[in-house]
Order: sequence, then structure tokens, then C-alpha cells
Amino acid sequence: MAKLKITQRKSAIGYRQNQRDTLRSLGLKRTNDVVVQEDRPEIRGMINTVRHIVTVEEVD
Repeated sequence: MAKLKITQRKSAIGYRQNQRDTLRSLGLKRTNDVVVQEDRPEIRGMINTVRHIVTVEEVD
């Protein structure tokens, strides 16, 4: 299964609580944090919620 490399590019300060909670659920805590997650529909939905804060790349 493919994996996604998710990088937090902006601070969560000033965004709604559900977006901050979503970043935490993805495993991101601060700017420039990077996590690798499985490419699943649940993860894609979380990424969609915070798409303006993160960047996503596919990795093998």
C-alpha cells in the first residue's frame, strides 16, 4: 500500500479547534514536522480538512 509524507507548513495558531485537533491526530505538533502515514480514506479526509496548512507527497 502507498504511503503519504505529510509536512506541516504553517502554524495552527488562528485556525479553528477542529483543524488543530486534526493536525494532532495526524501526528503533527509544530511547523516543519513530517510524518509518514498509510494512504487510506480516513487519512485523506483528515488531509482534506487541513489542506491549507500541510503539503503531501507520495512515497514508496
